[in-house]
Amino acid sequence: MSSKNLLQEFPPVTAQTWEDAIRKDLKGADYNKKLLWKAEDGVTVKPYYRSEDVAGLATLNSARGAFRSARGEAEWCEWRIREEITAPSAGQANKVAQTAILAGAEEIAFRGVPLNSAEEFHELVANLEGIPVHFADAPLSAVQLVADSGKLLQASSDWNPFADLAAAAKLAGSVGPGFRPFAIRADRFEQSGATTVQEVGFAIAAGIDYLAEMEKRNVDAARAASSIAFSMTIGSNYFFNIAKLRALRMLWARAVDSFDGAKCAKATIYARTSEWNKTIYDPHVNVLRATTEAMSAALGGADSIAVASFEQPYKHPDEASRRLARNTQVILKKEAYLGRVSDPGGGSYYLEVLTDTLARQSWETMQSIEAAGGYSHQEAAGIIQTELKKSLTAAVSAIAARKRLFLGTNHYPNPGERALDRIEPGLPHEVRRGPEVYEGVRLRTERHCAAGGKCPKFLLAAIGDAKMRSARSSFAANFFLCGGFEIVAENFENVEGIARTDSDVIVLCSSDPEYPELAGALLEKLNGAGRQTPVVVAGYPESVEQLRQLGVSDFVHVRSHHIESLKQWQSRLGVKD
Repeated sequence: MSSKNLLQEFPPVTAQTWEDAIRKDLKGADYNKKLLWKAEDGVTVKPYYRSEDVAGLATLNSARGAFRSARGEAEWCEWRIREEITAPSAGQANKVAQTAILAGAEEIAFRGVPLNSAEEFHELVANLEGIPVHFADAPLSAVQLVADSGKLLQASSDWNPFADLAAAAKLAGSVGPGFRPFAIRADRFEQSGATTVQEVGFAIAAGIDYLAEMEKRNVDAARAASSIAFSMTIGSNYFFNIAKLRALRMLWARAVDSFDGAKCAKATIYARTSEWNKTIYDPHVNVLRATTEAMSAALGGADSIAVASFEQPYKHPDEASRRLARNTQVILKKEAYLGRVSDPGGGSYYLEVLTDTLARQSWETMQSIEAAGGYSHQEAAGIIQTELKKSLTAAVSAIAARKRLFLGTNHYPNPGERALDRIEPGLPHEVRRGPEVYEGVRLRTERHCAAGGKCPKFLLAAIGDAKMRSARSSFAANFFLCGGFEIVAENFENVEGIARTDSDVIVLCSSDPEYPELAGALLEKLNGAGRQTPVVVAGYPESVEQLRQLGVSDFVHVRSHHIESLKQWQSRLGVKD
């Protein structure tokens, strides 16, 4: 038997060989524009990575469990399946929790459950011995009840220590090792539009401020560090979110290393699937989004993961949607065996480079905050909020221009879907979502039609060149369906057939050279019949000025401001709220 392994059977391929092959295939196209992707963080992603890209990276030299390791400390990529429970009373919440535990949940997070007395606390946690329990959005009085009870061996809350630093110091200095009362709410950064770099950088800066404030109040650094966790939101950028958690863990270790006695404190991370990208249209796509997000959290090494109900944007979850969310994790952990490997992304050239890049840029963000007076000072001055607002504006603009897509909402919407009736009245909307900018437009059309108004009908008139008419008809359908309009697509042999149709708007779908003749003939037919039906051209040909003079009303193309175009057509066609 040969002593050679399989890889030795193949000659090595140099980076230059790859580059030469790529440039040949590009046939003169700009390499940077075609193959380099610049994320919203300013992070540039290359089309491929090789071993030389990771040469010298510190993450490769750190073993699992090492203090500054991005790899975490667990033998396996284990995490706790967290179930979030909201109920009007402690007794009801407890019943739901017990059912969830029997169905596969490994940790319970009570959110918004009344907790005003020791009796309510004991009723809430009855029969949950040995189960980690988290108290989300709990007031200080409730956190103090948990701390005083001594009943739970593993408990946590996400109370903000900056809300009352004196109270935080008292809690941090007195609670036992089984209770972690505080959290840095980095999830709120994401919900406010933060980029990945901002999310990690702001979180580390806030954590450092917390340790410094506790040190001022004579709280041992190790005790202070072990009393706080990081609440992180996991979005749809799959690899970035894996790298985000790895970078956070590495940077937090580096941060606490500067405080005496804190070397034993490793980052504890609570992860939750994002609400920012969830939609009320085509809502079952939310299940797919949450699945990839849960995978990112697991592969990134989160300590506990909560998957939100796919219905959360428009109604309170019921048992069926809670079960679906829970089983998403159960499958990943018990059937896909994601938990049976340590640091699954370790050694991936791309992921290791991305972790290092995010870590370096996030550390620089933290340093700039520290140089300007620290996180608390920057937040009080409104500087953190200003930076988040800039990022949010950029994100919303990208969505409105369809540079960021939400399947079923601003891309490939379901023509027959109606969402108005599924929205639960009075549901609090505490978190802003990216798709709302499109949902608002489409719901406006739905409300207009439901109130007895005429639903605008767009005829996609495909004529001429077979290839171009098909492509432009598909584009126009995707474009106008996002506004909730009725779409009818037909192929025509001549403009006479188009002119005889009954529609509110005619969208010509053809090739650029054919448009002047077709549009001129069609508008002549319409005017001759006394019809004022607007004609729109799918595309933006060189003859655009000539077409405007002929009477073409609008042009829809990849550079159109999608949202503004849809709103203008709503107004023109009488669609009112």
